Amino acid sequence: MLSLRSGAVSALAGCLALAACSSWSLTPKPSIPAYDIRSATVVADQAVPPISPALISGLNERVNAAIAVTTRDTSLPKVALTIRLTDVRKAGSFNHDRNTAKINIDAASVDTGAVLAIASFDTSNFTPDPIAADNLTAEDIAARIRSIFVLKTPPLVH
Repeated sequence: MLSLRSGAVSALAGCLALAACSSWSLTPKPSIPAYDIRSATVVADQAVPPISPALISGLNERVNAAIAVTTRDTSLPKVALTIRLTDVRKAGSFNHDRNTAKINIDAASVDTGAVLAIASFDTSNFTPDPIAADNLTAEDIAARIRSIFVLKTPPLVH
């Protein structure tokens, strides 16, 4: 019985020591690359059924509104975003309410045209209404882009 307790105590002590070591970092965390985004263009791959023009224009408006209200205090590389909707699906799942999209983004230098950063992500939401699905998907994607590229959220328009 005593050896079982001492084994458990030593195992617990070992786990605590490993947990403490994992929180130490000898290298500083890298800084998030920041860019002065000048414009965004939303494009969609050809799909069957075609990607909704309301989704494309809604996303374009949201991202460009965020770019317009974002100001930078320091000089940063100037880039233009190309946002590509590669796979948009509506009314998936058993209940026909799952909407998904795959997004690829290139941030290209305004001066040289070289791609300085890329991002890819998937998004999904749940609504059976196709109009609401376009609006929710556009806002989900725009929110991710605002987060990735450190853009401010524009005020709501009434």
